[in-house]
Amino acid sequence: MEKVWINGDLVDRDQAKISVFDHGLVTGDGVFETVGVYRGVSFALEMHLNRLQRSAAGIGLPSLDLDVIRRGASLLLLENKCVDGKLRITVTGGESVLGSDRADVPPTIIIATGPRVEGLPTAKVSVAPWPRNERGALAGLKTISYAENVAALAWAKANGADEVIFGNIAGNLCEGSGSNIFIVLDDEIYTPPLSSGALGGIARELIVSHLGIREKDFPLDILYSAELQECFLSSSIREAQGISHIDGQPTRISPGPFTLSIASEISKLIENEVRSGGTL
Repeated sequence: MEKVWINGDLVDRDQAKISVFDHGLVTGDGVFETVGVYRGVSFALEMHLNRLQRSAAGIGLPSLDLDVIRRGASLLLLENKCVDGKLRITVTGGESVLGSDRADVPPTIIIATGPRVEGLPTAKVSVAPWPRNERGALAGLKTISYAENVAALAWAKANGADEVIFGNIAGNLCEGSGSNIFIVLDDEIYTPPLSSGALGGIARELIVSHLGIREKDFPLDILYSAELQECFLSSSIREAQGISHIDGQPTRISPGPFTLSIASEISKLIENEVRSGGTL
């Protein structure tokens, strides 16, 4: 029976329970990370844990004991014999009242494993009719308050797309529901800056820092420009995925040479991480 790690205990998956008064359930008060597992190694685990800590601090949760989470994740991977898959680490505000006030209690910490579905080389996207608020309290934080993403993604899928792309209140390109977006213009790769309200994705950070990709604001309608050479998505699970259609219209080429080059570089980073046993 597959196990789940909850607050330091390994329990059978079908017995894994939290209180119906947990603040994560009652109000969506929590943060999370999804980590790709390759040949038994959690890719960029330290980067994910650092972002988890930043997100927790950003919504006012107490400082997390990352060593405990590290040990829990390692134990769970061994227990579940998870060689290739993904880890989901969730931290909530803990048991509280039926309202927005958070009780003075320890957080609830849950770690689970699951399959990592290999992504297709390309995806179709639709542009959401609702903007991201780049000035909102949760901007740039990876929280479990995902209802906005769920609704927008369902809307996109009803329109024949695989992912939804958000602009922000300023009218600029921002991000996908679970991905960052990159565009290619004049043989240069760009991605929106974090000030756009986009989440600082781990794959995005690696691409920007290791490959020197430029961050720049672009109006949302750049996606419809005839000057757009390529565009692609990135995430810890997607890695690099070309965008083949935008609002039903085909892009010029997908996956194009820039996208394939980035995908190759991410594969190299993953391979180096696996060989080293996990350093990022």
